[in-house]
Amino acid sequence: MQGSVVRVTLSLIGPGIIGVFGIAFLAAWSYARRPYLGVLAAACALFALGASSQILYVPRDTGLNAMVSGALYTCAVIAAVEGVLIRSGKALGAWIDVAIFVAFSLALYYFFYVDRSLLARIYVQNFGYGLLLCVAGLRLSHLRNGRLVDRILFWTLLLFGLHFFPRTVFTVGVSPPSGGPLAFADSVFWQTLQLSLAVLGAALAMAILAAAVSDLMDDLRRERDLDHLTGLLNRRGFEAEIAAPMHRAPEGAALILCDVDHFKSINDSFGHDVGDVVLKEIGAILRRAARKGDLVGRLGGEEFAVFLPEASRSEATECAERLRRAIGQGRIPGLGHRPVTASFGVATLREAADWTALYKLADGRLYRAKAEGRDRTVDRGT
Repeated sequence: MQGSVVRVTLSLIGPGIIGVFGIAFLAAWSYARRPYLGVLAAACALFALGASSQILYVPRDTGLNAMVSGALYTCAVIAAVEGVLIRSGKALGAWIDVAIFVAFSLALYYFFYVDRSLLARIYVQNFGYGLLLCVAGLRLSHLRNGRLVDRILFWTLLLFGLHFFPRTVFTVGVSPPSGGPLAFADSVFWQTLQLSLAVLGAALAMAILAAAVSDLMDDLRRERDLDHLTGLLNRRGFEAEIAAPMHRAPEGAALILCDVDHFKSINDSFGHDVGDVVLKEIGAILRRAARKGDLVGRLGGEEFAVFLPEASRSEATECAERLRRAIGQGRIPGLGHRPVTASFGVATLREAADWTALYKLADGRLYRAKAEGRDRTVDRGT
């Protein structure tokens, strides 16, 4: 009796560990409100319930226990797969999830009540769950080239899925454990299963939690570096983003500064709400009209910037002129027929040693464009 209690207690360690991770996912979801965290919390809870049902032998009827624990395990694996896939926008979808659950349930029912075979049930569940996890890994193969935390997540998920196949073959083979529930609990298959799920399951949960923390940090960094009005990079974010391309192409980059003409007059005449609309629309126009790969930011007030990683003076000036015309041709809600124009200053890294000098040079030319009548581009002079 005492040995049985010890065995059950030790068997519950694995589900307990996964349950703790479920609480961690739930806490993370309550803070970040990312759907995949809630799904993963549910996956951990379902696995803990399924394992507890099987270990504690509740319900007591063998067939019903097999169906209940099997259903909980299946839901747990489906939820885990969907959780990691939702994070990357590659979810299988509700109908596929239902079809998978029904297929597993029918197979477990058939191999218990129709063609009673414990061996078949073991292989259906282990090979089926392994296949599902491997499919999820293949759908996330793009993570192999991502951040370190994403690469770790990909390989941990794939390893977790693949381990189901050799573990099942080597611990079960062609002869299922026999001798009743106690003998099954003492079998190499069951003990190895519990150990592998505790270790690899915890490793996968840790990898997902690390990815979630990384996502949260990216969100905070993005929120810090974005201008909330226009959705463009703010000055801090803009300077951080251009640091790498400036270093890679020290002589082949250019900066365009843009300042909305008569913006104070717009605010005074139409109100600050309309002024905000003007800034939003200007930001959207610059983003649409800029070249692919160019960085667009709002440096403050009515001043915008466009960084061209690879552009000569003539190419940068041509780009600035295209942006200027796009702004002049746009019609902004709230202003009626009143046009909005902007002035531009252009400078290249060939003329400046660093960001400070580049900005100062472009800003000086922008000032000249304003002084010479506005709605124009200046790309030469000091």
